[in-house]
Amino acid sequence: MLVAAAVCPCPPLLVPEVAAGAAPEMDAARAACTDALGVLAAARPDRLVVVGPAGPDRRGAHPEGTWGSFRGFGVALDVRLGRPGPDTESPAPSEDRLPPSLAVAAWLLRRTGWADAPIDALGVGESLPAERCAEAGRDIAARAERVALLVMGDASACRTLKAPGYLDERAAPFDASVARALAEADIDALKALDVELARQLMASGRVPWQILAGAAEGADLTGALLYEAAPYGVGYLVAAWS
Repeated sequence: MLVAAAVCPCPPLLVPEVAAGAAPEMDAARAACTDALGVLAAARPDRLVVVGPAGPDRRGAHPEGTWGSFRGFGVALDVRLGRPGPDTESPAPSEDRLPPSLAVAAWLLRRTGWADAPIDALGVGESLPAERCAEAGRDIAARAERVALLVMGDASACRTLKAPGYLDERAAPFDASVARALAEADIDALKALDVELARQLMASGRVPWQILAGAAEGADLTGALLYEAAPYGVGYLVAAWS
């Protein structure tokens, strides 16, 4: 059963080494993510499941110990899912790798020193239908008596003229509707998100959010929105459910 959830954005810019000189611009988002992960730890789960968007080559399950890397962003930094503290080993070239969204999650978990429960992760594609998302969420919630969920994903990428998807007037209302749903732990509103609109607005969090909605069925959780901003024309939301 789901006992807690944290919702975090997944830009590699959350990692200060990647952001470099722009790192302070994401300080508030990092602090909110830390607070959200604190809610997960306080729930004392038997298992933590991390869900995030992934490309075709990295979809599916990733067990604890899987490596993630930020070398593709010009930074010699590797992280490992479920291992707190500095990593002293180096991944072999042939090893399975986390998609960027889950590498960011692994970095956040390492940063907060997570060592409370076993971890596994799931990379998901953007085209998964809403009902399949809900089914995946129910399956996750049934994995242990007390399950916590770390949900990675961004809102729209069309909030400004310089945004990755340019300016779309539908983006701000879409993001506001997601923010309300997360703040109120409104699983029906998350399930009802427009799949095609989310795709057009490049909202990578749609599938993970709808997986959260399925996992939270019957859990009677309350929500809190901890952060909402679009510093680079991309909507970043942080929330905690408990």
